[in-house]
Amino acid sequence: MTELVIGADGLARCGWGASTPDYAVYHDTEWGRPLHGDDALYERMTLEAFQSGLSWLTILRKREAFRAAFAGFRIDAVAGYDEADVARLLADAGIVRNRAKIEAAIANARAAQQLPEGLSALLWSFAPPAGRARPGSGAAVPALTDASTAMAKALKKRGFRFVGPTTAYALMQATGMVDDHLAGCHVVTSRTGVMG
Repeated sequence: MTELVIGADGLARCGWGASTPDYAVYHDTEWGRPLHGDDALYERMTLEAFQSGLSWLTILRKREAFRAAFAGFRIDAVAGYDEADVARLLADAGIVRNRAKIEAAIANARAAQQLPEGLSALLWSFAPPAGRARPGSGAAVPALTDASTAMAKALKKRGFRFVGPTTAYALMQATGMVDDHLAGCHVVTSRTGVMG
């Protein structure tokens, strides 16, 4: 993550959030904002897994194709996918065609169905308390934390795939479980409540 950048609109953003129009919209309207709901969090978990080894921009630009391919990320629908669906997805040029990731998305939907408390409750149980200070620089933003390591371990124990500690931390950042907008960034989330 780079330092703050002042955009043409006069607003301070985390440097990555000012690098492309796609990132600016995502940064300003989604990233770091608390997200709840099993299907919504399943979508983000799936996209983070597909991003592994790729640019997030690639995933953002394919997001609508992913939504179409994965039934709007409805857990119950994807859990019912079979080998014919895997073949269909492998032929879909609109998404990232990686068999292991596709199979993981299906397995993760099935694992999510089995959670008595639901996916949202499980994931949010690892969120640290709100109100911590925002990082002062990109260098202060970790790649993983004890909480993301614990989340990854709990998910793997329940049959989830492609959810290592780094992916888990990226999920925590994207869904507002932690607020890693840099101090001075114009985005205000309900996790911090104030501009840092």
